[in-house]
Amino acid sequence: MPLVTSKQMFKNAYEGQYAVGAFNVNNMEIIQGIVEAAQEEKAPLILQVSAGARKYAKPIYLKKLVEAAVEDTNLPIVLHLDHGENFEICKACIDDGFTSVMIDGSKYPFEENVALTKKVVDYAHEKGVVVEAELGKLAGIEDNVNVSQRDATFTDPDEAVEFVERTGVDSLAIAIGTSHGAYKFKGEPRLDFERLEKISNLLPGFPIVLHGASTVLPEFVELCNKYGGDIPGAKGVPEEMLKKAATMGVCKINIDTDLRLAMTASVRKYLVENPSVFDPRKYLGSAREAIKQMVIHKIKNVLGCSQKA
Repeated sequence: MPLVTSKQMFKNAYEGQYAVGAFNVNNMEIIQGIVEAAQEEKAPLILQVSAGARKYAKPIYLKKLVEAAVEDTNLPIVLHLDHGENFEICKACIDDGFTSVMIDGSKYPFEENVALTKKVVDYAHEKGVVVEAELGKLAGIEDNVNVSQRDATFTDPDEAVEFVERTGVDSLAIAIGTSHGAYKFKGEPRLDFERLEKISNLLPGFPIVLHGASTVLPEFVELCNKYGGDIPGAKGVPEEMLKKAATMGVCKINIDTDLRLAMTASVRKYLVENPSVFDPRKYLGSAREAIKQMVIHKIKNVLGCSQKA
């Protein structure tokens, strides 16, 4: 099975009231752990690459690793660009074989965001590639995305309708209270379900995306803290909130921070408990297994997409 787009994947998710996991990848072990989990659970899968990941691993290496995953598993897998900041990077990924790209014009005024998104959509659709865009600003930090809590703005439902109609975009990331990275705000995370419901009702059948949706699983935070470092104030989106969102038109849920925590916690624990080991296959193999188990948990207990491939 070749790489696929998310079009049919999202249609199935919307109708089945579940979400597809979009997991950020940076190296071989992360990809293997995610893909092994999806294969075991027979789940559809989106592997997404950020600008930081492209710079770290080089685009050709990541693409070939994802292609190997497709060949190895025969799963329906989308290769997606996460947070493309301009037309040029989106075009480069489209030309390089990505089946989905995100153009993030959320930092611009509405009209500029529309114009930029429409330009990417026109180019992508000619190549059979789908496009995700963003309206509203999520707080938090992830790679080159850095928005303060003060500057974060929730998505306006009426603007969302106009944006989708004018751009022809295939899915829309909205801001309803999630945050990139681990929460470092006062108070508890809250999602504006009333806003989500209104947007979903105004855009029936249209796939909504949630960014910044890692739960920041406490067991991994505790392990990281226990074995060599402190992650102060780490707080993610409660899983029950994400499960509810998946029944309300949210077809794609992005997960990155939980992957980083699972991998880091495993490596720290392994090296502390096995200080004489210097074979990277040992501690990276352990990290790969930790990622696999975390992704299985997400697929079964949060996303609801087990057995949906």
